Amino acid sequence: MTEFSAEDALEARQRNPREAIEMARSVLRRTSDTAEASTAERAIGLSMRELHDFAGSLRHLRRSIRIAESGGHARLAALARVSLAWVLSYTGKHTEALRAIDLAVPQLRGEDADHAVMQRGVVFHYLCRYEEAQRDYTAAIEGARRAGDKLGEARARNNRGLVRSYVGGLREAAADFAVAASLYEALGQDLAVADVWWNAGIMATRGGDVPGALTKFDQADEVYRRLDVPRPALLVNRLELLVSVPLLDEARVAADRAITDLRSRKLSFGLSEALFFRARVALLDGELDDASRYAAEARRGFRREQRTLWEAGARFLELHAAVLRGDRTPALRLALTRVADELDALDWRLPALEARVDAGQVAVDLGQQKRADEQFSLAASARRRGPAALRVHGWYAEALRRKLSGDVRGTSSALRRGLSLLDEYRVSLGATELRAVTGAQGKALAAEGLRMAVESGRAERVLAWAESWRAGALRMTPVSPPDDTRLEDALGELRTVSADLEATLLAGKPASALRARVVRLEGRVRDLTRQVSGGGAVHKPPSLARLALALGSSALVEYVQYDNCLLAVVVADGHASLHRLGPVEDAVREIRLLRFALQRLVTLPESMPNRSVARASASHAAKLLAARLLTPLRLEGRSLVVVPTGALNGLPWAVFGQQVTVAPSATVWLRASSESFAGGASVLAAGPRLDAAPAEVEAISAHVPDTKVLVDSSATVSAVASAMDGARLAHVAAHGSFRVDNPLFSALEMADGPLTVYDLERLHTPPSLVVLSACDTGQSAVRPGDELMGFTAALLGLGTRTLIAPVVPVPTFGTAPLMVELHQKLAAGVNPSEALASVQRDDDDGYAAGVGFVCFGAG
Repeated sequence: MTEFSAEDALEARQRNPREAIEMARSVLRRTSDTAEASTAERAIGLSMRELHDFAGSLRHLRRSIRIAESGGHARLAALARVSLAWVLSYTGKHTEALRAIDLAVPQLRGEDADHAVMQRGVVFHYLCRYEEAQRDYTAAIEGARRAGDKLGEARARNNRGLVRSYVGGLREAAADFAVAASLYEALGQDLAVADVWWNAGIMATRGGDVPGALTKFDQADEVYRRLDVPRPALLVNRLELLVSVPLLDEARVAADRAITDLRSRKLSFGLSEALFFRARVALLDGELDDASRYAAEARRGFRREQRTLWEAGARFLELHAAVLRGDRTPALRLALTRVADELDALDWRLPALEARVDAGQVAVDLGQQKRADEQFSLAASARRRGPAALRVHGWYAEALRRKLSGDVRGTSSALRRGLSLLDEYRVSLGATELRAVTGAQGKALAAEGLRMAVESGRAERVLAWAESWRAGALRMTPVSPPDDTRLEDALGELRTVSADLEATLLAGKPASALRARVVRLEGRVRDLTRQVSGGGAVHKPPSLARLALALGSSALVEYVQYDNCLLAVVVADGHASLHRLGPVEDAVREIRLLRFALQRLVTLPESMPNRSVARASASHAAKLLAARLLTPLRLEGRSLVVVPTGALNGLPWAVFGQQVTVAPSATVWLRASSESFAGGASVLAAGPRLDAAPAEVEAISAHVPDTKVLVDSSATVSAVASAMDGARLAHVAAHGSFRVDNPLFSALEMADGPLTVYDLERLHTPPSLVVLSACDTGQSAVRPGDELMGFTAALLGLGTRTLIAPVVPVPTFGTAPLMVELHQKLAAGVNPSEALASVQRDDDDGYAAGVGFVCFGAG
């Protein structure tokens, strides 16, 4: 058996901490030498630190000190004190940590002294005394280089890189991380390399590079899992990224998980940060009482830990919640100004800017114009440099400053500069999901611009501002995910496990293990997709003249939500008009009534008397909605291009008896209309467990030349997706599902499992015309800015000209005849919107089947 020394165990701690512990214990079992025993105890303590067992780490490091002192080994006792200082500081005991280092330094020389200086830098780092931390790290790097200590240099560079990330020196931080990773790799320190990658992910987060951050976190995660090394506190770093995007649903779950985990482990250092980010999530959710509670608990934790910077940040969140509640007092303005000054002094620029904007707005409401101008001016200075999120906020502050002076044109210009900058940032992201959700960062800019436009009373201005923020992700050049074998494998495994889960549920067997695997695989697919970088162009909203020319005799109706009121901008006959249609909540209530009634018509058997009640309810709701949404516009007899907002996206517009094309925005409609139909073959596919589907596609095939028919076992995900790529037309009859929790996992059931939105996003050239004869596949999740997520957004975003799909469940057997008739008319040269309108019926047999389908895109 190989005999290891205590130094061997010490060296192995960042390569494999569990193995290092066993090595050190083997030394302790056989040695009586106090120097060797002290070093072995220190190796165990440092390895436990890597495993985040801080109680065990403290116990063994203190034991190392006692053994060294009992044997008269002053140097070893000092080294153990330096190691102890890190754990004390990480657990919030900074005063004890500095005392331990002060006791150690006089006993150390050379490399040992350099290491102590670096460890003191770590304590300053945790205290957010970044200038002092950088000074000590730099001194440690210089000392390590003089001594040829590559391990010491790698550690100090990794730490200095992280501090530089916090103070905005991203380029210098990247250089430090690159050198540290190279040194660790040469030394075979896999775990340490992973820690560098993780820190580089934090740097990318601070710089707004979401794909880069996710890639680095994923690289580090793979090593942590391989070595079975827990990093519970690092959940907070990923949480910071989720909040910054913002991916609120995931951030909420991640924050609650982190709080529970860190509280149970008594890791107060990470817990306070998790509470801080949970407060930010609550603020974005509008849960102001929860936000105040989380922020106050975080602030108390930061105060105990002597972390002044974070304490100021938490205090700002409490004050921001008060602003959102409507508080307007001189004391609140003064508190916001003071916390902004403190955050600025500590170089935390984004919350400092946000605090100044809040202080300025409170001052405006208090009539303190000079003080408001001062705060807006200070905040606006951020618009020229720094990460995109900071500059976007800076332009918002500049807009508020110009508004204060009555400069209407200047205000509008600043708002547009901010939104344009945000678009430039969003297009740099490759994942459709990230492009969609980051639109929320422009909410304040767009709301202020829309307010100015509505107050002007000019319909053309309202339309321009509505379009400037609406469905922005669909105005960007799509990015196809690269040929990533990891993503391909993850999608394939997800498909297999999902099919197994479905079979298990149908058999009535326990399925919890399969459910857990599906959740893990969905997370893997999501993470890999988000790592794709973007690029390309952003299509600008069209002018009114261009829209009017493209519309011809048709009319465009763009619905806008403003201060809980529903507005409509109508473009018809070359002119735009603005209409107020009443409270949004009334329309939402009527849409819910209509959708419920239509679903009842699908699910109730023909013989049930309740069908007449459901039909009457649907008819009543449709009349109410027509009176609210269309009658005031006086557009009877015209074909319509409708751009919905919010809940109107789930409305089956055919209930109104007019030819309607639905588009996410006027910009998207115009772009789709400008596309010509592609050549190529067609594909007709039928999914399993749908008795009418094979007959439906076979009947349609008689009207579609040059077509490929995929039924039964041939209708696999890969076969269908491959046939759709570059096709002129694709028709899929299958079971469909819309995932409210994650719209990109909405799916069509194929022979071997679900064909998801993620699968469609991998198409290089989508079909010009897609017909989905599958329940709910026309539904979309709506994010801030009327950003859509689901099949509609994916296909139109990729370049599909027209999509026909239902926004409600459709009957299994009543749909097929309607689809055959639709394709007959398409084959005769009728355009899709007109063809769909002509086959939608309101007779007793076809009412639910017909009105559920909507024509999206060009029409």
